[in-house]
Amino acid sequence: MTPETYAQVSNLLIPTATVIYAIAMVSHASEWAMGRAVVKVDAKEQVLVASDGQPVSSGTATAAAGPVDHSSPSVRMAAASRIGVLLTCLAFVLHLGGVVTRGLAAGRVPWGNMYEFSITASLAVAIVYLAFVQRYRLQWLGLGVTLVVAAVLGLATLALYTPAGPLVPALHSYWLVIHVSAAAISGGAFTVGGLVSVLYLIKARAERKVLAGGSMSTALSRLPSAEAMDGTAYKVLAFAFPLWTFGVLVAGPIWAEYAWGRYWGWDPKEVWSLVTWVVYAAYLHARATAGWRGRRAATIAIIGWFVFIFNFVGVNLLVSGLHSYAGV
Repeated sequence: MTPETYAQVSNLLIPTATVIYAIAMVSHASEWAMGRAVVKVDAKEQVLVASDGQPVSSGTATAAAGPVDHSSPSVRMAAASRIGVLLTCLAFVLHLGGVVTRGLAAGRVPWGNMYEFSITASLAVAIVYLAFVQRYRLQWLGLGVTLVVAAVLGLATLALYTPAGPLVPALHSYWLVIHVSAAAISGGAFTVGGLVSVLYLIKARAERKVLAGGSMSTALSRLPSAEAMDGTAYKVLAFAFPLWTFGVLVAGPIWAEYAWGRYWGWDPKEVWSLVTWVVYAAYLHARATAGWRGRRAATIAIIGWFVFIFNFVGVNLLVSGLHSYAGV
């Protein structure tokens, strides 16, 4: 196949993956819509442990113990969740194919401009999500993940598309692979951790209402406990932080010295990468030394996610600097 053919295949796969991610998002949205009904939850039995060791809601455990009613909201919600995850897997395969063929079309790693960064970073979000679905059963995060990935791919396709071409001179280094791959994977984990933290705040608020004698929607009752979600967010961010440290604050300066003759020059991208590191370092430090859990830790994680998003999008598109080629 010629580079032009690879480019055409990539240009077909990426929009197709975007559409399927959007359909998966609709499936997960219907899951939440079917769970709007309010159920009474016993505050003393909020969290049970399933046979696989994963926390489940009391409502889910009760449904599993009795006869299966295929018309019940819980069964229909579970079916919508499975469909959403399967569609996400299909979209991921197409997305991966689109990124690979983009690289083959350009004859290099596909990380040379903002369009390529966007399709690669969103692929990293999908990779981290699907990996943690397998490990920690994070399918309940599907709505947020598919929304973010579909939005990023849609923006990349409609507003950021750039034809495949050669790299700018500063990018001609094997440090490109090390630096960008580490930043993309850690960025995907930051996104997943941020979304988990958002849902943690929602679930924690619902649990406080239950303790006060209130009730909880079916959708929220199917989520793990707030405490379990807080622990999941910590695991995801603890995985991402050392990867970001190495890829951005170690490999990045080494590459900068190779490309520009200095390790650190307070370029806007460098500054905001450091700010991102400081916020997540504060998150991990607060949990380890001050015992911060719950709402305060989740708030820091969400702030860190927004700082990362600004670093990834805002700095590239709005601020002029040595990394401005990334917005091309």
